[in-house]
Amino acid sequence: MATKRDLSLPLDSVTFRCSLCRHTFDAQPDAVENEPAAEHHPYRYTATCQICGQSCGQAPFHKGLLKAWANATGPRTAEGKAATARNLEGHPTPEEAKRTRFNAMKHGMNAEVAQYFPAKPDGYPTCASCDVDRDYCRSQPACVRQTQLFMVTHAAFEQKNPKHLMPIMASMQASITAIIQQILQTIIADGVKLTTPAWAVDREGNVVLGEYADLVTGERRQIMEVKAHPLLKPLQEFLSRNNLSLADMGMTPKVIDQEEQKLGRLQTGDGPPTLSLEDYAAKQAESMAALRVLAERANARKQRDPVLVEYQQQNGDPQ
Repeated sequence: MATKRDLSLPLDSVTFRCSLCRHTFDAQPDAVENEPAAEHHPYRYTATCQICGQSCGQAPFHKGLLKAWANATGPRTAEGKAATARNLEGHPTPEEAKRTRFNAMKHGMNAEVAQYFPAKPDGYPTCASCDVDRDYCRSQPACVRQTQLFMVTHAAFEQKNPKHLMPIMASMQASITAIIQQILQTIIADGVKLTTPAWAVDREGNVVLGEYADLVTGERRQIMEVKAHPLLKPLQEFLSRNNLSLADMGMTPKVIDQEEQKLGRLQTGDGPPTLSLEDYAAKQAESMAALRVLAERANARKQRDPVLVEYQQQNGDPQ
């Protein structure tokens, strides 16, 4: 059994991360300084980047590993180790195996789909906002983020569980809303119509602008073509496909009238209105009258009860 690492002594090899070129590498530290604030490992390391020559510090994930190693205990007695081994019996279950069989796909190993999105750092549009280490990504057979997206989608359809897709669909809808806002801002800034000069190409291949002579002044005036803004059509498609039209949001006069007609009526489930508010009030009044008759009958039976009559006579209570 391997002994626990002594973290009270400086390390001979440290993992460094360059903040300038984002290069990650393992090397012997150039300088070691005391850092009493880090109780688990009171040392600060610096080294020179092998790519850009920038002075860089210890990688944050390596610091986390040292802290986890310092806090790790695990079972120490023979009984504790045996109990830990028994906890693994019967695992993975069939349900666990259905979930864990996608674990190896997140890094592209043995994944048949890796050929569709090979790893190429800064080669995809999403790489600009990706936080995956570039050296790590370059060493993988497939793009890490693209493979994770495939894995989640494939697992959702394989297990027939749409909950796996909720974060993805939420981000997609939020992005579509942001795009719609940009389209609207562009249309408002440019105007709903665009005016361009009319032109044509003559037989010699020259571009000729359309002009005409003003009958009043005789001046040459240019013919202008007025077209709708080209972003209006994509905006309409976005709104209709995402149920963002006025009718879908209940903002048209017809929909408002239909909603107002439903007021004051009781509905059963999703069916049409079956009882108006006036009829309901009448039935409520009939029910209250019937309840009053029942209460009077019950009170009359109580007054004729022989036990109650005898009790009232013994105690002098009026009948």
